[in-house]
Amino acid sequence: MLFDSWTSVGRVLLMAAVFYPLLIVVLRLGGKRTLAKMNAFDFVVTVAIGSITASTLLSDSAVADGVAAVAALVALQAVVTWLSVRSDRFEALVKSRPTLVLHDGRFLDGPMRAERVTREEVRGAIRNASFAGVDGIAAVVLESDGRFSVLERVPAGGGPGEAHGATAMAGVDGADPRWDTGDADGPFSG
Repeated sequence: MLFDSWTSVGRVLLMAAVFYPLLIVVLRLGGKRTLAKMNAFDFVVTVAIGSITASTLLSDSAVADGVAAVAALVALQAVVTWLSVRSDRFEALVKSRPTLVLHDGRFLDGPMRAERVTREEVRGAIRNASFAGVDGIAAVVLESDGRFSVLERVPAGGGPGEAHGATAMAGVDGADPRWDTGDADGPFSG
């Protein structure tokens, strides 16, 4: 059916006008985390919020029901985030760890296969970080939200104001434990 009635179109417009500001209020109360770059749990909540919004606007559901459902999801997301911040075990249940996919110019095929990442995707991340090749790159990490981080090699001993060693690599799957020691002449120095 292409068109039902002007009444149904008017109802959808009215529902959108009422639901939209309430949705904004609930999302703002949820904090920045609700709209931040997403891990798997955040993605599921975002998709569910979209589905609830569509159902509320296009069905005979009451606006209050839709707002309550969105508020419940945002509250559950806040609880999961609160628990994740306080418990490493809980965080491991709901979040994936970052994974090293390139080190010292070498693609790490095992981790790349496990994460379903192609060499071309890694090369694209390198280009996006404004590198023409892998010469100055110490590592590429697939972050828990699906982004790639490209880490540049630091000069041996570091320079004034530079962080020594590769402390940013702490907690990355596949990273050498020595990388988070702060050793100025560690594996990331060139």
